Amino acid sequence: MSHATDLIPLRLCVLTVSDSRTLADDTSGAYLADALRDAGHVLHERAIAPDDRYRLRAIVSTWIADPAVDGILVTGGTGFTGRDSTPEALLPLLDKTMPGFGELFRAISFEEIGTSSLQSRAFAGLANATFLFALPGSRSACRTGWERIIRDQLDARTRPCNLATLRPRLRE
Repeated sequence: MSHATDLIPLRLCVLTVSDSRTLADDTSGAYLADALRDAGHVLHERAIAPDDRYRLRAIVSTWIADPAVDGILVTGGTGFTGRDSTPEALLPLLDKTMPGFGELFRAISFEEIGTSSLQSRAFAGLANATFLFALPGSRSACRTGWERIIRDQLDARTRPCNLATLRPRLRE
């Protein structure tokens, strides 16, 4: 198996799930957009939507159907309050789940916030050959997810393996 020696820039979307945020005060979405660009990827689109499962599905379904989109980063709506519905909205869209992402995210979060990490329903998976990562809404949780997991897995230079180099084989 050959390994990439250069970054393969991916086209990524960022969705903030919030009933109260706007582009002006969405620090979590802004962090993810800046971080992915800093890592050499392309921000394809960014959106904010209220925590309504059908609106979330509509936005994410449009991105999943777009062959130009390689991945989606979602922030917010992964907790336990009555309005938190990101998992219920988006898990049905996935062709394959990535249980290790949520497990690893919570393990790393435990180092940072202790047992409060059990309240996170962060998840990831694959839909129509598009990666989807759903993170909590706090900026610190987004930073943890990006810097400790997602950034390296979307970098074709990460060894021994990464998600970026799997892209050509996702539709087999």
